[in-house]
Amino acid sequence: MKTLYDVQQLLKQFNVFVYVGKRLWDIELMALELDHLYEAGVVDKQTFVKAKLVLNREHAVEEEREQAKQN
Repeated sequence: MKTLYDVQQLLKQFNVFVYVGKRLWDIELMALELDHLYEAGVVDKQTFVKAKLVLNREHAVEEEREQAKQN
């Protein structure tokens, strides 16, 4: 699992489709959904950790992008 698309495909396996309209919000909602799937025991720890790392990286990139727009 290396990209946001990979995380989207993982969530899609559980019929979780996320589109809020703003990429940063989409990433945050995906992280919440992933947390719920892990807590429910349907996603193993290794997959969960990999997906969270991808989401954290993408979230940081989006925050930098938004800050660059404001400056």
